[in-house]
Amino acid sequence: MSSQPPRSLTVLGAGAWGTGIACQIAAHQAVLLWGRDTAQMQRLQAERVNAAYLPDVPLPPTLTVTADLDAALRHAAGPHGLLLLAVPVSGLRAAAQAVRIFNADKPQGARVQQLVWLCKGFEQGSGLLPHAVIDAVFAGMDAPPATGALSGPSFALEVARGLPVALTLASTDAALRQSAVAALHHGAMRIYATPDVVGVEVGGAVKNVLAIATGVSDGMGLGNNARAALITRGLAELSRLGVALGGQADTFMGLSGLGDLVLTATGDLSRNRRVGLALAQGQRLDHIVATLGHVAEGVHTAQTALQLARAHRVSMPITEAVSRLLDGKLTPQAALSGLLQRQPRGE
Repeated sequence: MSSQPPRSLTVLGAGAWGTGIACQIAAHQAVLLWGRDTAQMQRLQAERVNAAYLPDVPLPPTLTVTADLDAALRHAAGPHGLLLLAVPVSGLRAAAQAVRIFNADKPQGARVQQLVWLCKGFEQGSGLLPHAVIDAVFAGMDAPPATGALSGPSFALEVARGLPVALTLASTDAALRQSAVAALHHGAMRIYATPDVVGVEVGGAVKNVLAIATGVSDGMGLGNNARAALITRGLAELSRLGVALGGQADTFMGLSGLGDLVLTATGDLSRNRRVGLALAQGQRLDHIVATLGHVAEGVHTAQTALQLARAHRVSMPITEAVSRLLDGKLTPQAALSGLLQRQPRGE
């Protein structure tokens, strides 16, 4: 496969993150944004704004939109095409299957050859990380696409506005790393490459759980010291699980570990932090999720992360407290009190 930068780029998923990164990329090259809702995409085309998710950000003239999936995949096909899957984890398998079906009857030069996903978390039910979902979908396929993950500290609104952001492109395929970085890296968006897909994915998933914990702490007025303690000890939990699952320890000190954790645990745009704040105010979880308007992956990730921790004999007390809080087995006060009353140990 050629390592030349892709010239034809498609983003699948017209939510906040898909629209945000499409706007950022469109600052330096043309990009096609696909959404499954025909009426929504017609409104985007007519109004040149995604009113449902990013109402204050006009779409750049170099960004085109469509609800035609076949056309979107054709646009990303070939050796110089790049497909970004900006769907939540719950929609990743279906999106990948659509790519497999599209590629099935095409000659190599007309297939989607480079695919990168942007979602963070574990697939519900299977407990799989995104790369494992992708591997399962493309298993046994003749000449499957080169694949990778794009992750890191990023709020969709800031990315859409063209503000600076640094992300990590993780892939075991060196040619894809080179090609995708060349396509995405520009003045406001810096892309760093790594082969550690597992480490990047674990960092992106578990930080959402820890952000719920810091939201609870902030909502209870426990102060900056408590928040710093939760972030620091949370990073230790995240790193232990990531290494146990096959990630590299150094990855968790980078953008998709420490960087993403700090942003999500402290930023006012963080959906997972807002879940914690609302829980501390006594709101019911079902009400919080229903009124949030966006997916808060930490709600679904906590139980899976805890199950993996137990299976690999990894200590994750903050994650356990959040999981029990979300299950209604602990109050916010009891969850934080239990963490504070733990026996002393070496750091």
